[in-house]
Amino acid sequence: MANNPNHLNNLKPFKKGVDDRRNVSGENRKIPAIDVLLAEVLEDPINGTISAKAILLALRDKAIKGDVRAAEVLLERAYGKALQKTDVNLKFGVDSEEEYVD
Repeated sequence: MANNPNHLNNLKPFKKGVDDRRNVSGENRKIPAIDVLLAEVLEDPINGTISAKAILLALRDKAIKGDVRAAEVLLERAYGKALQKTDVNLKFGVDSEEEYVD
């Protein structure tokens, strides 16, 4: 069994500060220049229309046909997410019959 490279006997501990598999710096790992690549892809014209505009038009068409999720995406991007008000009434150390007064 020791000939199998994945066998437990063949495992080696990390050497302090040497192993490339560890994220020592704590930075997020992302594809290099993903922002630039995404901008280039969305700017490419498809049938004379910029890709980003074509995506928005497709979302609009789906929303008009009744796709609630498409409408939600469009409205949240245009106007921001709706605020959700939360009413919190907490009573600590007070009997249920008594009112808490500041």
